[in-house]
Amino acid sequence: MNREVDEALAKLLVDTFLECVVAPGYSAAARDLLASKKNLRLVAARGSWQAPTDERAWSVRTIAGGALVQSVDHGMVDLAQAKVATQRAPTEAERADLAFAWRVAKHVKSNAIVFAKGGVTVAIGAGQMSRVDSVKICERKAGAALRGAAVASDAFFPFRDGVDVLAEAGASCVVQPGGSVRDPEVIAAADEHGLAMLFTAMRHFRH
Repeated sequence: MNREVDEALAKLLVDTFLECVVAPGYSAAARDLLASKKNLRLVAARGSWQAPTDERAWSVRTIAGGALVQSVDHGMVDLAQAKVATQRAPTEAERADLAFAWRVAKHVKSNAIVFAKGGVTVAIGAGQMSRVDSVKICERKAGAALRGAAVASDAFFPFRDGVDVLAEAGASCVVQPGGSVRDPEVIAAADEHGLAMLFTAMRHFRH
């Protein structure tokens, strides 16, 4: 959490399987409620919750025998400026859900697929070798709830099969960076299925 956990939020958390909650703080009522969950650990992290924005900020990932140091991903495209790649443009409501899904996808490990609807994350497929597999994970988790959802992909679709499975799962629109040599095939697949598709020209690809 990026803010203090209050009683209302704690009531939602106690109904969810959790092993650890990290937040800047907890109200007394929230602590009492969360104490009822067996083996739940509460961590109070009272540091800055604002990510550094200067170019000197680095992300460090340990690997066998060393560490991978890379610049922090500060990028975030305003989808109002994103290119409409398909025959159908997204509706205002779809564009809002695409913007939300795109923001979530930035923080999901690749290959990332995020379904969102009504300003809420419906399902996330992460850390797979294939975007098709990421979609399949979403289907197993959310099933029919994916119908009519907006989808964000953190990197481009290398083949049209990714769009085909999105359509089969019930997606209505999708946002992705674009830039694949097979973009024309991917766009054609979206048009066949009646999907609206936006290109951001920016990838995230978190590892």
